[in-house]
Amino acid sequence: MLIAFSVAPSGVPSDGAERSDASVHDAVAAAVRVVRESGLPHRTTSMFTEIEGPDWDSVMDVVKRATEAVMPFGSRVSLVLKADIRPGYTGELDAKIERLEAAIDDVDTP
Repeated sequence: MLIAFSVAPSGVPSDGAERSDASVHDAVAAAVRVVRESGLPHRTTSMFTEIEGPDWDSVMDVVKRATEAVMPFGSRVSLVLKADIRPGYTGELDAKIERLEAAIDDVDTP
């Protein structure tokens, strides 16, 4: 199972401090730290973090904990999530990209 998610705070943090640059990198770092500590295969890009796990419970537990890690950074949290549920497949975090690259190489260019 692959999950791509993005989590970000909005509003005023619980300590009342406001960031002048509106950056959320500290909050995102807290979420990514949870993902990295999970031990599940993962990849973080500029807009999403992808996680691969054997089942709903293992992956969604990480997403929940990552979301909870962001909560102190705002009065509310936004979570965007996309899932690819394909029972019996593992290693798809990289395999999907490898298949895409192979298909690009096979395409005849005009």
